[in-house]
Amino acid sequence: MKRDIKSLTNEELIAQFTLWAEPAYRVTQLLEWLYRQRAATWDQMSNLPKSLRQKLAGEYTLNVLNLAHRQGSPDTTQKFLWKLADGAFVESVLIPANPALYGEASDRHTLCISTQVGCAYGCKFCASGLDGWKRNLQPEEIIEQVLAVERWHGHQPQELKRIDTTPASDRLANNLVIMGMGEPLANYDNLMAALRILNASWGGGIGARKITISTSGLAPQIRKLAEDPMQFRLAISLHGATDEVRGRIMPVNRKYPLAELTAALDYYQSRKGRMITFEYILIAGVNDALDQARPLAALASRLNAKVNLIPYNAVDGLSWTRPEENIQEAFLAALESEGVTGTLRREKGHDIDAACGQLRLKTERELRDLKPLG
Repeated sequence: MKRDIKSLTNEELIAQFTLWAEPAYRVTQLLEWLYRQRAATWDQMSNLPKSLRQKLAGEYTLNVLNLAHRQGSPDTTQKFLWKLADGAFVESVLIPANPALYGEASDRHTLCISTQVGCAYGCKFCASGLDGWKRNLQPEEIIEQVLAVERWHGHQPQELKRIDTTPASDRLANNLVIMGMGEPLANYDNLMAALRILNASWGGGIGARKITISTSGLAPQIRKLAEDPMQFRLAISLHGATDEVRGRIMPVNRKYPLAELTAALDYYQSRKGRMITFEYILIAGVNDALDQARPLAALASRLNAKVNLIPYNAVDGLSWTRPEENIQEAFLAALESEGVTGTLRREKGHDIDAACGQLRLKTERELRDLKPLG
């Protein structure tokens, strides 16, 4: 089976071009086409000799994601449903920061990308795992989500480009959050291969500290990540600060309860010395009571973590709901009164099925329900 060209490192490409007796500068040209020009076909690489393009096409694939559906909201959050080469679907979400005071373009744009088709971890409130786990994404499929969003943006008429690239970077997505469909650390090797390419100066050029890896709490992989020299940020999808609450909504807590997760995070902190983030989805009647704020604050203080509160995005077929705004604000105030740094995510995509996996699930079920003609 051919490897995709975007799964190769600079060193691997140099070795291949040396075997072909091609000059080293051709590798630089190829990488420019892949990661700056975001070429979707070999023929677009016009300054590469036709003979070299033919060799590349014979040896490697150049697969791109096909945009199956896009939803955009008034706050300019954009949700993308991508169709993979095998017909599976994954999602990415582009979230701009709030505009500056006088209406200037946002100074950063966060892209949330997926690592798996479906999810095996079955969080009770999440759409990603409702139809189970299908497969891991390959490194190039993770990388391509960044390139495909930017390729889409580049094709928009100028008057519709409400999201602008920043002067500091030619990347539209200058912050990456690995928190889309799937459990990122369950696809550890492919994820790290992709992120190294996205971080490399010859590749995506996105700083390691602009890349956040989220996990539902896979303790062994957190320890493994602690040993990796790359300085990626870490976020924990916590959603409960006691085993009783967390175990009710997150089956992973049965395998890695809070004591084991906390020990892994202690080790991570001892190796990295970096602040981590607790992602905490506020679900009405489940984890939003003020008596849950104190254990959450205690855990955050012990681990030098900040807390990102996220009001629940409703999922079709699930009964969970988001708390009223006054309850959200009271929970944040309770955290802050304990000396914890917290943020409350206001409306960003609630109107575009922004809960992870929801658009993919809806599309796949609609396709299954289609009746053959005749």
